[in-house]
Amino acid sequence: MPKTALITGASSGIGLELAHIFAREGHNLLISARRKERLAELKKELEEKHKITVHIFSTDLANRESPEKLFAFCKENSLSIDFLVNNAGVGDYGLFHESDWKRQEAIIDLNIKSLTHLTHLFLPSMVQKEQACIMNVASTAAFQPGPLMSNYYASKHYVLAFSEAIANELNGTGVTVTTLCPGPTESEFQEHSNMEKSKLFDRFPVATSKDVAEYGYKAMMKGKRVAVYGVPNKLASKLSPLFPRRFVTAVVRKIQERK
Repeated sequence: MPKTALITGASSGIGLELAHIFAREGHNLLISARRKERLAELKKELEEKHKITVHIFSTDLANRESPEKLFAFCKENSLSIDFLVNNAGVGDYGLFHESDWKRQEAIIDLNIKSLTHLTHLFLPSMVQKEQACIMNVASTAAFQPGPLMSNYYASKHYVLAFSEAIANELNGTGVTVTTLCPGPTESEFQEHSNMEKSKLFDRFPVATSKDVAEYGYKAMMKGKRVAVYGVPNKLASKLSPLFPRRFVTAVVRKIQERK
């Protein structure tokens, strides 16, 4: 019997590529994002190509009531989720004290609250299964403070710490939790987060969303807890704790400064 994957932020980037991978592997899908038209196009493409069933649920998960509505949609349609992929996220670039609060609030609501709420809603039924997987998409930003993107970096640190903790709690169950930590990746994130102003994407190798998604999918299926994409990113994540935090923060600031 085919299993079902719920993927948030599935209309572009890593989420879109993960939808293609899950479909290719024969899994049914529930895809969620704000842009209903893109979801409808993706549903048509995947169902025709892979002969699977795709449900769509268009919503802004930064809204407080959206996780409950998505969970209710699953109940109404008798959808049992075997793979939960919390991929939706947003960032913002610039000095925190000069930023728009609504934007900062959206980072907390989407990157932290929504991810945590969806995990809390779906995990009880997943624990009842013989095997189930959660993938929470964080970032290499999770491993250090990030001046000029302070709230975003902090939100991804939360995702990593939360995911590692519940992975430990779930020892002995059939549920694994994988935190995917990509570095700079080709996607719409740069544009939506005003990252065109930053030197980050000029100074480091930029991965494709497809390559990151393939890596993340394999890591999740193996039950890997923390999956950092790319050798340079792996090295950076291991080395940063060895240096004084003030130094690391200053280096990140230098990397992130405007062009």
